Amino acid sequence: MSELKNLPSVDRLLSEPALQSPIAEHGRSVVTDFARAELAFTREAVKGGAALPATSELLAGIQRRVAAHMRPRLQPVFNLTGTVLHTNLGRAVLPESVVEAIARAARAPCALEYDLETGGRGDRDDLVEGLLRELTGAEAATVVNNNAAAVFLLLNTLAQKKEVVVSRGELVEIGGAFRVPDIMRRAGAKLVEVGTTNRTHLRDFDETLGPKTGLVMKVHTSNYAVHGFTAAVPEAELAQLAHARGVPFVVDLGSGTLVNLEQWGLPHEPTPRDSIDAGADLVTFSGDKLLGGPQAGLLVGRRELIAKIKKNPLKRALRVGKLTLAALEATLALYRDSERLPQRLEALRLLTRPEAEIRAQAERLLPAWQAASANWRLDAAIEPTLSQIGSGSLPVDRLPSVALVARPRGKRAGVLHQLEEALRRLPVPVIGHIADDALRLDLRCLPPDLEIEFAAQLSALSGLGA
Repeated sequence: MSELKNLPSVDRLLSEPALQSPIAEHGRSVVTDFARAELAFTREAVKGGAALPATSELLAGIQRRVAAHMRPRLQPVFNLTGTVLHTNLGRAVLPESVVEAIARAARAPCALEYDLETGGRGDRDDLVEGLLRELTGAEAATVVNNNAAAVFLLLNTLAQKKEVVVSRGELVEIGGAFRVPDIMRRAGAKLVEVGTTNRTHLRDFDETLGPKTGLVMKVHTSNYAVHGFTAAVPEAELAQLAHARGVPFVVDLGSGTLVNLEQWGLPHEPTPRDSIDAGADLVTFSGDKLLGGPQAGLLVGRRELIAKIKKNPLKRALRVGKLTLAALEATLALYRDSERLPQRLEALRLLTRPEAEIRAQAERLLPAWQAASANWRLDAAIEPTLSQIGSGSLPVDRLPSVALVARPRGKRAGVLHQLEEALRRLPVPVIGHIADDALRLDLRCLPPDLEIEFAAQLSALSGLGA
């Protein structure tokens, strides 16, 4: 293998102009490691019969290794799945005003737990408690890192070694195999089921409540629906019964929204204020689903119960940092001007985006989609579709939308998976979905200001093919 003697040394490669930029950006030691790796790979390839590569090829290989290794794992993507609040893609997209609030909090020291009035230590919950009280009608509020944590903390504080009475039809499982019975057991509470899967009556609760009861709990079944011969006890009746027996009544709303969504043509979803007005002592809900903000678990309700929860040592383990609080405060502030909420809250803007607007966007993009699909010997078209809200919110409701669609010519279904993979490997990955022997890119979540960038990516895709 005399040709191996002609391989350049690591030092020579590092002196090449092509590697000066990676060295300046990532450091000499990082690039050195990848230069050695590329040379080791090349030696083995030549020993196996491959031709000795030119120096320019070696340099290109090193650059690719550096770029692949240093690329952030948390990459932005185009969410064209048809699911607006996609858990695996980060759920709610934050408005620019919220992004700016996060940046301000990140750039400089801020009064996170410092009372500017007294000069003493403050409470970080104070940053958002006033807004939450104003928007929900609750006496007090606190924040943890997600709604699962909020439910756990509530149960551990108020019902440890006590019974929690729940309708059998509300024992939900959400994403990641999170189950209400499991979280109760971990929190130290004993689950007591009443009623049946499809029908639960007030008498079922009345006959079950006793001296060991710690809570009456209602869980909003936000990620599924039971139709037909059904019955559920209204919150006001449960609250009245629980209070007559001297136990708190709590509601887990899950996805949660602070406004009546029906005013914008969306399906009804109960709000924390609805539950508080019905007599709930505590309500928990998420910050990053229908609320449209950062990941957080919000607890609102009676002042003395919130005070007990905040004294639980687990509260510190589950608390949120300044970036989450900055984002949450800015998101909640948008709700003060509910008339302009669809224009200012990105999640709501996407949910209320008119079908005609999406169709017009699809028609503008169709030529680029046709050119990209032709190379893969696929037929491209525009078709109506139905988006879903996602993250366990309003599971049976769909939103009229429009998709770019590609179908194989003949029996070539495998090519759809090849195209789907190619889309995921673009500089900004495009995430669609395959259904009914077609690849679909639902455009509901494609921002108009990124339309040109998306079209340019489709042009790059047309240079590939199956």
